[in-house]
Amino acid sequence: TVLSVSQLTIDIKQLLEEKFEFIWITGEISNFKIPASGHAYFTLKDAEAQIAAVMFRGARRTLRFEPRDGLSVVGLGRISVYPPRGTYQIILEYLEPAGAGALQQAFEALKAKLSAEGLFDAARKRPLPSLPGKIAVVTSATGAVFHDICQVALRRFPNLAIQLVPTAVQGAAAVDAIVRAIDLANRHAGADLIILARGGGSLEDLQAFNSEPVARAIAASALPVVSAVGHETDVTIADFVADRRAPTPSAAAEIVVPLKTELAGRIRHLSDRLHDRIRARLDLHRARVGEMTARLNGTRRRIDEARLRLDDLAARMARGLGQRVAHQRQRIQWLVARLAAAHPRQRVARMRERLAAETDRLGSVHRLFIARRRQALDPMTARLAALNPLAVLARGYSVTRRLPGKTAVRDAGTVEAGAKLEILLARGRLKARVTE
Repeated sequence: TVLSVSQLTIDIKQLLEEKFEFIWITGEISNFKIPASGHAYFTLKDAEAQIAAVMFRGARRTLRFEPRDGLSVVGLGRISVYPPRGTYQIILEYLEPAGAGALQQAFEALKAKLSAEGLFDAARKRPLPSLPGKIAVVTSATGAVFHDICQVALRRFPNLAIQLVPTAVQGAAAVDAIVRAIDLANRHAGADLIILARGGGSLEDLQAFNSEPVARAIAASALPVVSAVGHETDVTIADFVADRRAPTPSAAAEIVVPLKTELAGRIRHLSDRLHDRIRARLDLHRARVGEMTARLNGTRRRIDEARLRLDDLAARMARGLGQRVAHQRQRIQWLVARLAAAHPRQRVARMRERLAAETDRLGSVHRLFIARRRQALDPMTARLAALNPLAVLARGYSVTRRLPGKTAVRDAGTVEAGAKLEILLARGRLKARVTE
C-alpha cells in the first residue's frame, strides 16, 4: 500500500495521540515567547533531546509562576502532530517549576487518603452561624491578612468581636503551630467559628496547609472552620476539610459576617410583616368574635323559645298523661268486673244450676218417653206372646231338631235310624237317637 504524505501524517498523529494521551514530562525551557494570541510557545529540552511545546492561553492563566528561559519545569500534557509542518509537539495543560512535582504528588496522595476516610464529605460539614458573636482568626500576627479581615468584617458589622490567634503560616514549624492555634481557639477563644487564613504563595509556601496534621485538626475542631488560604486559584487540603472555603481572606470575612444594615433592614421588614400579620390576625379574630357573639345572642333566643316550648309540652304531657291514666283506670275496672263475672267459680255455679235443670228436664222427658213406649209396646207384646213358639211348648208341645245341623224335623220319613235328635221343651231340652 502506497500512502500519501497526508495519510501517513494522519496515521502517525492518531498513533501518537492514542499512545501518549496524557504524560508527565520534565525539561528546561528555551525559546519562550507569547505572541498576540496569548498562547505560550517554547521548547523543552534536556542534555540529549528537545520537543516543541505549547500552552494555550486558558491553561497559561492558571500558572502560579512566570516561565522563562533556562527554568527547569515539570508539566502534564498530551502529544499531538501538526500536519502542515509534519512536526510533533506536546500541548501542556499544567506546568510547575521542577521540584514542585513531588509536592503535588504528595498533595494528591493525601487528598485521596482523606477523601477515602470521609473527611471531605458534605454530610459532616457544619453550618456557619448566621450572626457570630465572636470570630477567632488563626493567622500570622505580622502579615496583612488579619488587618484585611478586620477591615472588611468591621465595615460590614461594627463592634464585632474578632480574636487573633497568632501562628506561623510558613516554614518547618508552621504545621505544629497551626494545630496548636486551632486547639487554642476551640478551648479559650470563646468564639463561634474559626477563620484559618494566610496570603498567597507558591506550593512550597502553602505546604503547611497541605499537611495531614492540620487537616485532622480542622476535622476535629468543635467550632466550624472557614479556610481562606492563598488566592482564588490556590487550592489546599485545608480547603477540602474545612466546613467552608473562601477564595481569599477578605472574602472569608464577607462570607462569615453579614451586613449590619441588611440585617437591620431585614429586621425592620420582618417586624413590619409581623405587625401586619398580628393586625390581620387580630382583625380576623375580632370579626370571628363578633360573629360568634351574634350567633350566641341568636342561640340565647332559641334557648328561651325552646324553654317555653318545653314548658308547654310538659303541661300538655301532664294533662294527656292524667287523662290517659284515668282512661286506663276505668278500663282496668271494667276488665276487673268482666274478670270477676267470668271467674270459674261463677261459671261452675251457673253450670251446676243449668245441669240440674237440664237433668230434671231430661228425667221428665225420659219418663214420658218410656211411658209412651210402654203404651205402644203392650199390644205388640201381647201379639208376640200369642205367636211365641215357647208359648206353644208351654201347652205340651215340643220342637224336634236334627243334629248337628239343628234343622227342624217336620216329617218322620226324613229321619233315618241312628240319627241324633234334639227335642226342645217348654223347660229344657232332650237329646235322643232314632232306633226304628
